[in-house]
Amino acid sequence: MAMAENEVREIHVAVGVIVRGGRVLIARRPDHVHQGGLLEFPGGKVESEETVQAALTREIAEETGLEIPPGTLWPVIGIRHDYGDKRVFLDVWRTDQAQGEAHGREGQPIEWMSPESLRDEDFPAANRPIIRALQLPSLLAITGDIGPDEIGIEQLREALVRLPASDRSPLVVLRVPGVAAEVYGSLAESALEVCEAAGAGLVLHGSLAVFDDNPDAAGLHLPWREAEKLEARPIPDGVWLGVSCHSALQIDHAVAIGADYVTLGPVNSTATHPGALVLGWATFRDLVSCAPIPVFGLGGLEPADLDEVQQAGGQGVAGIRYWWPQS
Repeated sequence: MAMAENEVREIHVAVGVIVRGGRVLIARRPDHVHQGGLLEFPGGKVESEETVQAALTREIAEETGLEIPPGTLWPVIGIRHDYGDKRVFLDVWRTDQAQGEAHGREGQPIEWMSPESLRDEDFPAANRPIIRALQLPSLLAITGDIGPDEIGIEQLREALVRLPASDRSPLVVLRVPGVAAEVYGSLAESALEVCEAAGAGLVLHGSLAVFDDNPDAAGLHLPWREAEKLEARPIPDGVWLGVSCHSALQIDHAVAIGADYVTLGPVNSTATHPGALVLGWATFRDLVSCAPIPVFGLGGLEPADLDEVQQAGGQGVAGIRYWWPQS
């Protein structure tokens, strides 16, 4: 069937996140092209019957002179975006093994930039999730059973020492279900100081009220019961907004309210929720493939599962047991 006259064809674009020494290779788009003058990650259109890896290897060599050894590309995220006059699917892959010295072979300025210095407004709108994926850690630490007052704070200090090394600043989700708001607020205030001293960001867990009480936190993680009530992003840009999700519809809603990431699970069965419906790896991969924002796998996962999560296109692993002291 012929394409309708007003139908816009989706363009499959291979995007490369080329990492070297903790910095990412960034180019500036020529002024005369679509979204001209903005920064971009190198890459280009996937040609007919060409794999995305082959396209990316070809485009990176043509644009920058870098060579990507076969088998060194890992999926980062897939993003569909409608600009109105153009629809694109950004198929984003990462490598830290590119060989050679980069230079703009098409006359475009290029530079190596730290992920923290990347700003949304300098890139095409579709690139925001890529920036989020680069700025988020690969492990999202969630607190387990935590005691009151100083007992809980000492548990947190002990746990922070156990956090695995990461190329990004750690994020800690302070999850304390079933406590009164004033108790949580007091604990969060002390936890914020402890996390900052350890170089970690504290993400609060619960309703918008817990963030309003501690607006200096690194972000807010919404349980689904709180997220489903919202129609718009409840906190400012510049701090993390996460949502706990268990299905494609929930992920879609998280995207609609401006979430920066979601947790998705349980991937495997867990001792803490033995009766919960388990997604399994196949369903997890399918859901991640349709998610246009970073996804952390949750439920029965350890840092050892990080490779499998990232091969599925996920951001990383969220969990409790791998870092929190067990009673």
